[in-house]
Amino acid sequence: MAYQDHIIEMSQLIQSKNGTWDGIDAESVARMRLQNRFKTGLEIARYTADIMRRDMAAYDADSANYTQSLGCWHGFIGQQKMISIKKHFGTTDRKYLYLSGWMVAALRSEFGPLPDQSMHEKTSVPALIEELYTFLRQADARELGMLFRDLDAARAAGDAAKEEALQDAIDNFQTHVVPIIADIDAGFGNAEATYLLAKKMIEAGACALQIENQVSDEKQCGHQDGKVTVPHEDFLAKVRACRYAFLELGVDNGVIVTRTDSLGAGLTKQIAVSHAPGDLGDQYNSFLDCEEITPDKLSNGDVILNRNGKLLRPKRLPSNLFQFRPGTGEDRCVLDSITSLQNGADLLWIETEKPHVEQIAGMMDRIRAVIPNAKLVYNNSPSFNWTLNFRQQVYDAWVAAGKDVSAYDRARLMSVDYDTTDLAIEADERIRNFQADGAKRAGIFHHLITLPTYHTAALSTDNLAKEYFGAAGMLGYVLNVQRQEIRQGIACVRHQNMSGSDIGDDHKEYFAGEAALKAGGVHNTMNQFA
Repeated sequence: MAYQDHIIEMSQLIQSKNGTWDGIDAESVARMRLQNRFKTGLEIARYTADIMRRDMAAYDADSANYTQSLGCWHGFIGQQKMISIKKHFGTTDRKYLYLSGWMVAALRSEFGPLPDQSMHEKTSVPALIEELYTFLRQADARELGMLFRDLDAARAAGDAAKEEALQDAIDNFQTHVVPIIADIDAGFGNAEATYLLAKKMIEAGACALQIENQVSDEKQCGHQDGKVTVPHEDFLAKVRACRYAFLELGVDNGVIVTRTDSLGAGLTKQIAVSHAPGDLGDQYNSFLDCEEITPDKLSNGDVILNRNGKLLRPKRLPSNLFQFRPGTGEDRCVLDSITSLQNGADLLWIETEKPHVEQIAGMMDRIRAVIPNAKLVYNNSPSFNWTLNFRQQVYDAWVAAGKDVSAYDRARLMSVDYDTTDLAIEADERIRNFQADGAKRAGIFHHLITLPTYHTAALSTDNLAKEYFGAAGMLGYVLNVQRQEIRQGIACVRHQNMSGSDIGDDHKEYFAGEAALKAGGVHNTMNQFA
C-alpha cells in the first residue's frame, strides 16, 4: 500500500471514532506502519522464501546471477552488512545473510566459547534469527524516518519537486530484510528434535535451513577431523522433518539446503538397513572398509555383511565406529547429493577441504548428469588458507604447462617474499574470480563466508589495542576509527541515531506533540557529525 493510501485509510478510521481519536495523526500512523512492514517472523519467512525462489530461477537462466552472503553472530553485524550493501550498491538484490552455527557456538553460548560440535543451546539459533530481523527492521525504520524528516523539510521549504521525489522514494523503498540461510547443524537430536527446532527457526523468520548428514552427538566442524556420517534414510527423515515444519507453518516455498560432509568423513556410526541388492542402504554399505572372511574365522561380537554370497566383516574401530574405504569420499558426496535432491532438498552444500573450482565441478558434473538443475551453496571458508591454496594451484598449473618455476619454493609460497611476483598476482586473480568461475563452471548458486566478522572483529580490535594502549594513545582511535568513519560515510559514526534515538524522538512528538522532551536538540553532540 502506498504512503498516501495509508494516510487516507487512517484518516477515515480516525474520523469514524466521533472525535475520540482526534489526538491521533493519520500521517504519523502511516509512517509507523511503513516503518514496521513485517509484523511476524512467518511474514518474513514467506517474503524471503519467495526472494530465494526467484533468485534460484534467475540463476538457472544465467549463472552470472549467483547470490552471496556473509556470516553473522549478532543482529548489529547483520544490520551493518545490509546498510553497507545498500549504501555501496543501492540495492540488496541477491545479497543474503548466513547464520553460522560455528559462530553461535563460539560467541553466543552460555557455556562460553565452544567448538562447533552442537554443544551450544539450540534455542540460541532461533533467538539469533529473531535478533537479526529485529535489527534489520530497525534499519528500515531508521532509513524511512530520515526520508520522512526530509519530506517535512521539503514541504516546509515549499519545494514541490523534492517533495514528489521523496514521496516516490518512500513508496519504492527497498527493505533491508533479506533471506537468512540458517544453520541447523545435524538437527540437534532425532528427527522430532529437528522438526521442533526447525519450527522455532521458521517462526523467527528463517526461509532456508541448512542441515548436514553427520551424527548429531558426534558432530564436528566441517573442516576438522573425526566426522561421522549417518545412513541416507536417517538423514532423509530429518530433511522431511524440516519440510513438514515449513508446510505446517504455511511457508510452502521454504528452502532446504542439504550438506554432505562425506568428502572428509571416513566414519559411520551405523550400518545401513538394506532390503535388496543395490538399494540405498546397500549402496551406503558398499563403501565400508571390509575384509572377506569364512565362518571359521568369526569372532565374538563380529558384525557380518552378506554380499553376493560372500561374508564381509566391516572394519570396526575401538570407538565402535565403522570405517569407509579410503578414496571413496567423492563418490559418497555424489550419492548423498543426488539422493537428497530426489527426496525433497532444494540446494546442495558439499564441504570441501580446499577451494578448487575443478574439484567442485567434477562432483557437480556427475550430479547434474542425473539432476540437470542441481545447484550448490558453497562455503568460502576462512578455514582455508586462500593465499597458499591458490598460489599452489598456480604453481602446479605452471609445472603442468612446462613453465619455469625454479624461482619458487612450493612449500614457502605463503611467504611475503612472493607477494609481488607474477605467480602471486595470478593467484590473486583466481581468488578474485573464484565466485564467478564457480557459479559458471561448478553450479554454485550461493557463495557465503561463514565466519567473516569473527575475523574482522579480531583484526580491528587487535589493531586498535596496539595503537590506543601504545604511543598513539587517543590518536590511535581517532585516526584509524572515527576519522575513517567520517571520511567513508559510515552511519555508525552517529551511534545515537543508529541506536534509535531519532526514531524515539519522532514517537515522542507523535505521542505528546509540543510537550515532547526530545534528545536530538541543539546540545546533542551527534550534531557534530551532521
